This record gives sequence, C-alpha cells and structure tokens, in this order.
Amino acid sequence: MAVTETQVAGLELERVLPKVQTLFERDDKFYANIKKRNVEVISNRQMRVPLELRPGGAFQYFDANGGDLGRGGGPTWDKAVLNSVFMSENIEYTKLTQWSTDTNRKAVESAVRRLTATALEELRRQLDAQLMQSGNGVIGEVGSDTPAGGENVILCNADGFGVRLMRFGQTVQIYDVNLTTLRGSATITYWDVENKTVKLSPQIAGVTAGDFIVTNGISSPTSLPGLFGVPYQHSNASTGTWLGFSRANTPEIRASGVNANSNAFTLPLARLAMNKIGNRVGIDNSFAPVAWMHPCQKQAYEEVGQLVSIINKSAKDEKLNMYFDGMQMAGAPVRTSYNWDMTRIDFVNDSVWGRGEILPIGFYKTDGRSIFEIRGASGGVATSDIFYMVVGMQMFVNNPAACAYIYDLAVPSGY
Repeated sequence: MAVTETQVAGLELERVLPKVQTLFERDDKFYANIKKRNVEVISNRQMRVPLELRPGGAFQYFDANGGDLGRGGGPTWDKAVLNSVFMSENIEYTKLTQWSTDTNRKAVESAVRRLTATALEELRRQLDAQLMQSGNGVIGEVGSDTPAGGENVILCNADGFGVRLMRFGQTVQIYDVNLTTLRGSATITYWDVENKTVKLSPQIAGVTAGDFIVTNGISSPTSLPGLFGVPYQHSNASTGTWLGFSRANTPEIRASGVNANSNAFTLPLARLAMNKIGNRVGIDNSFAPVAWMHPCQKQAYEEVGQLVSIINKSAKDEKLNMYFDGMQMAGAPVRTSYNWDMTRIDFVNDSVWGRGEILPIGFYKTDGRSIFEIRGASGGVATSDIFYMVVGMQMFVNNPAACAYIYDLAVPSGY
C-alpha cells in the first residue's frame, strides 16, 4: 500500500511568515503635533500662565478750555493656572512568554522586545485619545446595552467617537449621565470599531442609555481631573471653569463656536469661524489656524467642491481623479485624525497651545530598575513581570480667543 500524507506529516516543515502584521492602529496625530511645541518644565506647584485679560483706560472727549480731564484706568492682567496629571500604560507578561520567544530559533520575534518597543507608541495613542475629551475622562457614551453571556454589550452610537477612544483590554468605568454615580468598572473584552460596539466583563449592572464610559483611575469626573483636551480648550460654554477662571464671568477666556445645528457642512460655516477669530484678536493678528477634523468632514468638504468641478476632456486617454488633496478651508490647511469628533471641525492655532510637564514620557524607574516582578499569593515571586510607561503633564492654551470650532455637524452616511 502506498505511503499516505498522514504517515509523513511528522516530516513536514511548518512555514511561518517572518513579518508580524498589525491589525489595528496606533494613531497619535494630534498629540504628535502638540508634542512638537515647547514644553514648560514645572514642579507640583501650580503653573501660571500670565494673560492680559482686558483692555483699559478711560477714553473720552474733553473740553480743552479749562475742562476737567477726569481720572483714568488701565488694562487688567490675570493668570491661568494648572497642575500636572499622571497617566500610565501598564504592560505585564509571564516568564513563559519571554522564554518561549527569546531567540529566533523559537519565534519569529521576541514578544518582550516587541512589547517594550510598542509600549511607548501605545501610550502616545492613549494620550491622543485623551486629548479628545474635556478633562472628565469620558471616552464614550452608551447608546444601548444588551447584556449577554455575563458581559455588557454596549453600542456607542450617541456621540461623534463611537468606540474609537477606547482600546481592547482597557479597564473602564461606567458613570451615570450626571457623572456622579459610579455603576462599576470592567475590562473591554471585545472592541469593534466599525460597528461601534464593546463588550465589558464582568457585567456591570444598571447600565442605561446616556451613561458615560470613563477612563480608569478617575474617581470624580465632574471635578475635571483628566487631561485638558480639545473640547475643554475650544469651548464657548458660559458655565464651568477654564484653568481657574469662571466661564460665566470671563467671556474673554471662551473660544468662539459656530453651531451647524445638525446640518451638513457648508462653506459659510468655516468662513464664519475664521472671522470670529479675527473679531476677537484683530485683523492683523499673526495666528495661522489649522483646520483639524475627522476624515468624514473632509469628505463632506470635498463633496461641496465636487459639485462645482468642471472636467475639460481631451480626445485622448487621461487619468481621472475626482478627489482633492492638499486642501485648505477658509485659508486654514486641513489636517485629519480618525480620533477626532466626527461632528466637529476645530481651527487650532499651534502657537497658543502648550503643555506643562513634571514627568517626561518614559519608563517608570525605581533604583535603576524599569521591570518589576509580580508577587504570588504566598508572598513569593510569581513568574510574571510588569513595566510601566508613564508621563506627568497638563495642556493649556494661552489665548482661547484665537481658537474657534464648528460643532454639531451632520455626519456623512456610512460613518
């Protein structure tokens, strides 16, 4: 009888491709842009940002024939204040993970070496996500929850982010709509960006539509203990605070907003936003805003341009490209980020953004060590190690009047 393949299976070689493909993103476009700005090294005391808040002096007409000139005044100066917040990316692995992949005779790549190499990228990605929230740590809103199999199955279709600001394996908290009642915390065990769905385990009871998904480590979201991101800095709200100022009593520290009222993007919206900056800081200002947006709003802008395009066709084969690159919006260069709120366009002045930093981004170290062993239940050493990528910083804007944004835009179909 002929020898069959099953009899020689033990002789066959198993082919493993030498390159590991990554099936997700580590986008940090906005954080990388802000990181290029000059950093202010600070202590744990409040950092002060001096501001010439209001003009002054007493302008008048006067009687030159012996009239009383009266008294005068002057400008008002004040300060914005901020403290650093501390964030970490924690990476843990077993010794077997290390030993089974530590040479090229065992694996196509060392798992620990790859973990170490990508940990900083992952922290930068998380920081980029945190820059999309308003200081309360909210990274998602519950649209609905249909628990199954001992897990929450949460659809996040109620805001402009979906589940984009979250990550698989991340521990998150669920707070009520007022951000005052903690319903519980759990780990993301399923992360479907396309369908805006996450699963949380163990199941948290009482989750309802309108609840918020909050970053782990924040115990009082309403006190704004998180990173002060774009929605915090670019806000025309007349309630709450901004870097120690009352928004209600200090209109000078509010950014300018343009309400799209749930309509699709139209050209006048961008011009209005840019003109609001000029109205606040003057026509001869030296600010050069950049229009940051989700690619879906770039598409909406592109569709406006496509409606007025004319194609001059010659009697020969020609390349066709009906799309636009190198865009500008009301004079502002267009930049995109998939982490951006799909319902907003923000006109960001890089020159007014900055950060105070007490701890530069890097490994957490103690006595020269950056990798630490885990302890077992007995008190002895467990066969697991852990390391931490950490950073201590806070963001600020030194001229909110030079910032503007369009909000409540309709999202094009398909997103």
